[in-house]
Amino acid sequence: MSKRTSLYAYVWRLPLLIWQGAFFVGPLLLMVAMSFWLVRNYRMEPDFIFDNWDRMLTRAYFWDAYAITFWRASVAATLASLLAFPASFALAFKVSETTRRWILFVLIVPFFTSYLVRVYAWQVLLAESGPLNALLGYAGLGPVTMLNSGFGAMVGYMTLVLPLVVILQTFSLAAIDRNLIEASANLGATPRATLFRVILPAARIGLIIGFVFAFILSFGDFVSPFYLGGSKPPTLSILIIDTTKSGQQWPRAAVVAVMMIVTLFIVAFAAVATAYGRRKPS
Repeated sequence: MSKRTSLYAYVWRLPLLIWQGAFFVGPLLLMVAMSFWLVRNYRMEPDFIFDNWDRMLTRAYFWDAYAITFWRASVAATLASLLAFPASFALAFKVSETTRRWILFVLIVPFFTSYLVRVYAWQVLLAESGPLNALLGYAGLGPVTMLNSGFGAMVGYMTLVLPLVVILQTFSLAAIDRNLIEASANLGATPRATLFRVILPAARIGLIIGFVFAFILSFGDFVSPFYLGGSKPPTLSILIIDTTKSGQQWPRAAVVAVMMIVTLFIVAFAAVATAYGRRKPS
């Protein structure tokens, strides 16, 4: 009976394994192999050379793009987590269950439209002749350059990740046992102490997962730094496009992509280890 149950479980896992193998592991292995190929006369030829890796990893422009990408993703994830927490806290503890469901639904609605369309809308709003600068002009503060800047790119990142972070944090906070909070208050803890010693530790998994999702999405984003950030300074995603346009150098672009994936794997595994690791007793 146990063997049949085990076989039954493995059969139901097959679709997931096949999907991951066909659409993630397979393309990933192909991209890694492509990073060792050679481009001759604008055509890729299978080979096994390290010239592409040497070319990209020894150039300052690659590490500059890597640094700006990592920095912007870190800032976007931190900013999204901080901005999302007050809203998530209110949804989890200050409103009724019905109100929470409706607000979460409203937060999901932006994902019904294309992210690119929302970024185009921000292009209109952030332009020097746009409505935001018009309001600043009436106040004697404008115009201010917001488009084609780091600020514009950050606005795009927030458009992409902020609703998702609010949702993840809300689910995590709402799942906290209210008896723990009541016990903390009964023992004389201040609201601040309850927040930092009870609520945040109890919700740390959701908070960390929200942060890492925001980091991953921002790190690999091409739309915001291109359409709102002006491509300067270039991020890794923009560097991939520029590299492919330069003599059809897909193998060198594959090097950049592999480095991005390795970075995201390291960040994701570190986040999971932090989220699910055992806490030291205080």
